Amino acid sequence: MAEPLRAVKGMNDILPPDSARWEWLEDKIRALMQRYGYLNVRTPIVEPTALFVRGLGEVTDIVEKEMYSFVDSMNGDRLSLRPENTAGVVRAMAEHSFLRDGGRRLFYIGPQFRHERPQKGRQRQFHQFGAEALGYAGPDVDAELILMVRALWRELGIVEERDVRLELNSLGQPAERLAHRAALIAHFEAHAGELDEDAKRRLHTNPLRILDSKNPAMQALIEAAPKLPDFLGAESLAHFDAVRAVLDAAGLAYRINPRLVRGMDYYNLTVFEWITDKLGAQGTVCGGGRYDGLIEQLGGKPAPAVGFGMGLERVLLLLEELGIAPPPNPPRLYAIVPSPAALVPAMTVVEALRAAGIAVLMNAGFAGMKAQFKRADASGARYALIFGDDEIARGEVALKDLRDAGASQRSLPLAGAATWAADLVNA
Repeated sequence: MAEPLRAVKGMNDILPPDSARWEWLEDKIRALMQRYGYLNVRTPIVEPTALFVRGLGEVTDIVEKEMYSFVDSMNGDRLSLRPENTAGVVRAMAEHSFLRDGGRRLFYIGPQFRHERPQKGRQRQFHQFGAEALGYAGPDVDAELILMVRALWRELGIVEERDVRLELNSLGQPAERLAHRAALIAHFEAHAGELDEDAKRRLHTNPLRILDSKNPAMQALIEAAPKLPDFLGAESLAHFDAVRAVLDAAGLAYRINPRLVRGMDYYNLTVFEWITDKLGAQGTVCGGGRYDGLIEQLGGKPAPAVGFGMGLERVLLLLEELGIAPPPNPPRLYAIVPSPAALVPAMTVVEALRAAGIAVLMNAGFAGMKAQFKRADASGARYALIFGDDEIARGEVALKDLRDAGASQRSLPLAGAATWAADLVNA
């Protein structure tokens, strides 16, 4: 026997019935996006490596350590599996001049890839839902996206403040960050002996990322570092105040976290994260912010933009931890076909019922009645349609209620499936 093949480590199959949870979550997301007026966008899983080097930053963990990159053997191009989706969406908008007629509100759902150690809620292939509003500069759209996430939590039964909580910060504009950057470098240079290897490497390339360090030995030094809010100008502060005013009016609680910087270099002004402590260590389930320079950086005409990404594996883990599950969705009917002679009339009726919008699971093969009833019960169907030889001879099909033992079995005309189909939907 051939050696069995297995999925790549950290890239998992999603099988029934678990796949039903994914479909339910994705359906909730799509319905919400329709209500907000966001349109679906789909970009390639494989992109030029340069897109992420230029877009995310050469000295980010993602680019340095986590990308699946390779050289195309046909033409020598350097390619990567996408580690996130924002850069690809921006590339697509620039390539197709999609912003020439004004702003675009878009969303995506799809797999991303990062070469890191697999752990609970963090796989090498993971799935992300994201929304991007491109061509909009105002704080109103920042607030809209944050409130959109809250609306999704409420749709799913996740309670803000109890199950998830919101953290905010403003990263200001490039000139303000440069002044803060210089102050950070001076601060950390004065304490060079206390820096770990990651911090030393980032000191002159991306010192802001040092603030995101989880090293316990670095925390006191980071806490004493210059704070970005002290370097923000009037316009940046006004933008942040306007975002907060909308959230305050909406009754959404949040905490301002001056150390919140996000993992990509492209962010400016508003950044936010939704975090939870229901999955063990505190973890981010959604994060985003404004990235006004990225479109130009990737070759498009200058345009503002803001968006977020949400890890679906983590959301599903959180739902499981909270005991929230989609309602069961079994077939309405199970068709029992005990003999080959009943196959043609049974299939004719079943297809008519399906065309009328009724979910029917038809038994495969011609097992005995007892075995088929057992399968019908296990399917969760409300009714069994019995295409027995006697019923077929009379031009009928028997309908049996599988969930009410006291209900009488009914006989229905084979030729009239379209007329009694509506009764079955509402029964």
